[in-house]
Amino acid sequence: MNMWPNFFLQDEEQRMAMRGRVVVKRRKVLTDEQEGKIKLAFFVAIVGMTLTVLAVGTEFWVELNTYKQNHSAICEAAHYGLWKFCYKKLWMDDVEEERATCGPAELPGEANCSYFKFFTTGENAHIFQRSTKKELNVTAAVVSLLSITFMAMGSLCITMALSKGVEFLLKPASCCFIVSGLMVLISLEVFRQSVRWLITSDETIPLEYEYSWSVACAAAAGAVLIFGGGCFILLSIPGLPKKPWECCIKRRSDSSNTS
Repeated sequence: MNMWPNFFLQDEEQRMAMRGRVVVKRRKVLTDEQEGKIKLAFFVAIVGMTLTVLAVGTEFWVELNTYKQNHSAICEAAHYGLWKFCYKKLWMDDVEEERATCGPAELPGEANCSYFKFFTTGENAHIFQRSTKKELNVTAAVVSLLSITFMAMGSLCITMALSKGVEFLLKPASCCFIVSGLMVLISLEVFRQSVRWLITSDETIPLEYEYSWSVACAAAAGAVLIFGGGCFILLSIPGLPKKPWECCIKRRSDSSNTS
């Protein structure tokens, strides 16, 4: 008499197990090859994110160099980024003789660094009797922070896509990385305009300026992030050939069959 309940119980357990297998198969959409390509594109995006954080967090965006003074043992230079600026007093013996101005800022010397006041009190900064335009500097800093926010959102989408084995999250991730790269380039252009404003605000003290390695990191980061976002767009297109030459081979076989 107890055989029928046990039979129905075993049958129900088998159905639940089959449903669980079907759910697992439905969740596992990405193949191993697709996961490998996504991880490779994600590595490219990580390189762009690292360069962005390095550029945003350093103050070597631009260097301001005064001209050498005769019979002087020291010369003055300055460098700044999005958040703070530094005055430096360099020894003339460390500066190259062929160089007409003081610098570069990486030379050892007495440094005095401080954050810009327009983030706290709203005042413009004064560097070598020149005044900054706080609206441009604040805009460049805010846009760079928004870029990092979009990078974090794109990284979250890719992490979920790899962990859940789904493909539809690649498109929002690609949009986030492309927008992030564009914002890095926009921040770079706004900063360039702020430097031009600073140089032309006062010409009492002759200065020479040059962009430093932080700007190179920001430019490279913008290009790498846009490239990484483009790779995710290509990976999210359904029906795209796995290899470029597969499309050509298919066309040749179709033409030979028709002839």
